[in-house]
Amino acid sequence: MSLDEVRERAGRNHLEVAYLGDVLVGCSTVRPPKDGGSTATVIARILPGHRRQGFGEELYERGLKQARALGADVIETVVLASNEDGLRFAVQRGFVEIERYVLPGETAEWVDLRLA
Repeated sequence: MSLDEVRERAGRNHLEVAYLGDVLVGCSTVRPPKDGGSTATVIARILPGHRRQGFGEELYERGLKQARALGADVIETVVLASNEDGLRFAVQRGFVEIERYVLPGETAEWVDLRLA
């Protein structure tokens, strides 16, 4: 990704970082609706050693609230297919899989999900 792409994304998306004291536990990204659309993407990421302690739920709820405040009627998320914890987290919150894909030049499979 180029520096210009990073700057563009930083101005468009909202990133929140979560700490427990001085220890990083995770982060979230909210990609707001684009071009008059109504779909936002909310991604909560928690480091493996801090999962199942409520951090993901807190980040997800904050991101969901922000996405709706930005006008989103449809909420999507994206998870690496190999991240079984992340997929389970999304499904338990009502997301359903809509697509699997591998980005050009990469080998990792991604899963797009939509809140039902």
